[in-house]
Amino acid sequence: MKTTDMAYKRAYKNEVQSFAFDFLTDAGLTSYFSENYIIVPGLCDVHVHFREPGFLYKETIKSGCAAAAHGGYTAVCTMPNLNPVPDSPETLKPQLDAIEKSAEIKVIPYGAITVGESGSELSDMNGMAEYVCAFSDDGRGVQSEDIMRQAMIKARSLGKIIAAHCEDNTLLRGGYIHDGEYARCHGHRGICSESEFRQIERDIGLAKETGCAYHVCHISAKESVELIRRAKAEGVDITCETAPHYLVLCDDSLEEDGRFKMNPPLRGKADREALLRGIADGTIDMIATDHAPHSVSEKSRGLEGSLMGVVGLETAFPILYTELVMKGFCSLDKLIGLMCTAPRRRFGIDGGHDFAVFEISEPYRIDPNKFYSEGRATPFSGREVLGRCVLTVANEKAVYSDK
Repeated sequence: MKTTDMAYKRAYKNEVQSFAFDFLTDAGLTSYFSENYIIVPGLCDVHVHFREPGFLYKETIKSGCAAAAHGGYTAVCTMPNLNPVPDSPETLKPQLDAIEKSAEIKVIPYGAITVGESGSELSDMNGMAEYVCAFSDDGRGVQSEDIMRQAMIKARSLGKIIAAHCEDNTLLRGGYIHDGEYARCHGHRGICSESEFRQIERDIGLAKETGCAYHVCHISAKESVELIRRAKAEGVDITCETAPHYLVLCDDSLEEDGRFKMNPPLRGKADREALLRGIADGTIDMIATDHAPHSVSEKSRGLEGSLMGVVGLETAFPILYTELVMKGFCSLDKLIGLMCTAPRRRFGIDGGHDFAVFEISEPYRIDPNKFYSEGRATPFSGREVLGRCVLTVANEKAVYSDK
């Protein structure tokens, strides 16, 4: 990390913690000054699915915000695979109205890159620009190189980011977990890593050509890490994210259970190791959860039949604190940078004096029945962790407290 970035992070953290100490004192919550607690700036997740409008049985703005606050998050960016798809000011309005009515934390939507996320025609990017954090067709890769080029040119003119779900449909071949040892041994159809990294490779070329600010969503493959590392060295305006499950698990963690099914899939051990190296050397800029709730029935059909997606807002910090910080893969400051400072800076999201308090002395087991999210599917169910969120403050208001 550059010295200026380190200074920014330090100043931001100190300012937030100064406010936090005053807030806790005024509220009579001085017990949180104990060495058993840590205070961090409000976390920021630039990749969540809150399902409203269109799929309220999976999640709502209200339940999604409650889950985020329960996990220490005070800002999230919601993906556009909704009904209606937000591809114009008119179709974006129902989501903006729901956010205005129900959000207790900062919720900023994405606008779709293409009409209906169909990949065939650009959305009304001009009309949505002032209301959205960026543009994405998340859940679907933009298959047409020409459409993606047009999108990048338009996004650059608007000063907006293109955030890409990178997936080449011609390489999927009906797969639904990683094309690795587990798939071969258990008779499952695999998704090859090439389906991810080939589209990243294409888009890097387009970002060079257009000068667009480009962000790669949920990278999972070792080849993706190397392509992005090289692009950064060449001066491309590129950032990327990965998710907690790709850093902690790989395909040898799989079980015949829908809670292990997401897109992209859990890949091999070498991919996980490459992601950890990408965290260490700064190739990977941030960690997002790709929080994707589904109903119990939609996740109860095994690896083949279940829908793709797991929840993550309420497990991300404890999982990463336990598996990365406590095991020496990164420092707490580095983790805060990945989960708060870097996403806020890249996407221009103000943090104010938001903060969260985590209890770090008492281990506990992750229990999906205690989630605030409507979703329950997590590969981390039953895992013992440290870092239970006990208080989240957004806009100078406690939006979650265990008191």
